[in-house]
Amino acid sequence: MCNANKEYKDRLFHFLFGREEHKDWTLSLYNAVRGSDYINAEEIRINTIDDVLYLGMHNDISFLIVGELNLFEQQSSFNPNMPLRMLQYTAKLYSKLVKQNHMNYYGSRLLELPVPKLVVFYNGSTDKPDEMTLNLRDSFPADADPDIDVRVRMININPDHSAALLEACRPLREYSWVIGKIREYNSEMSLVDAISKTIDEIPEDFLICDLLKAHKAEVSEMLETEYNQEEVLKIVAEDAERRGEKKLSELIKKLTPGSKEYEEVLNASHEKLEELYRKYGVSED
Repeated sequence: MCNANKEYKDRLFHFLFGREEHKDWTLSLYNAVRGSDYINAEEIRINTIDDVLYLGMHNDISFLIVGELNLFEQQSSFNPNMPLRMLQYTAKLYSKLVKQNHMNYYGSRLLELPVPKLVVFYNGSTDKPDEMTLNLRDSFPADADPDIDVRVRMININPDHSAALLEACRPLREYSWVIGKIREYNSEMSLVDAISKTIDEIPEDFLICDLLKAHKAEVSEMLETEYNQEEVLKIVAEDAERRGEKKLSELIKKLTPGSKEYEEVLNASHEKLEELYRKYGVSED
C-alpha cells in the first residue's frame, strides 16, 4: 500500500526509487550509475531527509551502501544551483549520521565518513547533454579561490539520451518512458488527461506497471502537483522578472518542486518571502 509522507507531497521518482519496499529498484539505479553489479538490496540503508526531521527541507533519495553516501535528485527543469542544495542536504545527512552513531567530532581521532556521491537525473524539455558536471565554484567570482567546492553529476534521462544508463536500469527506462509520454500527450490534451492516458497505456511487461496502475489516483496526484506547480511558478517567475522583482524570480529557481516552500511562495507574506530570501541566499544583486 502507498503510505505517502503527509509532511510533503511525494514525487513519482521518490515513489519508485526511494522506498524500502522498492530497494531492488534503488540498487538497480545505483548499479547503472556507478557501473557496479551489487546484488543484495538489503545492503542499502535509505536515509532520505524528510520534513519531519528538518522542516522545510527534503531530498528525493539518499542512501548508504559500500561506504558511500548517495544523494539522487530528479529535476524536470534545469537548476544550476544544485551544488548548493546538495551541499545543504549532505551537511544535514552527515549531522544526522554523527548523532545517530554517537560520533565525537571534537576528539583527536579522525572520523571515517561515507564518501558523498551526488547525482541529478534531469528530464526537462530544455535540451541538455547526456551528462554534465555542475560545480559550486561557478557561483563564486571567477578570480575567487574558494576553500570548498561541490561537484554534482547531472545525467539527462529523457528517452533520447543516456541510452546505456537507461538500458542498464529497467525501472529508470520505464520511468523515462512515462514522463516522455505525459509530455507528448500534454501537447494535445489537458495534463490530467495526459497522465491518465499514459498510466492506462503502460505496457504490461513494465516492472512498474502493476504498481502505478494499482495506485493510479495517488500517482496521478503526484504528477499533477509537480507539473502544475512547475508551470504556475514558471509563470510567476517570468512575471516577477518583467516587474523587475529579480529576487522572487531567483528564489523560485532555487526551490524544489513539491517542497513546502514551493507551495507557500505563491501566497507568501512579505515577511515569509524575506525569510526565504535569507534561507536561500537570495540578495538584491
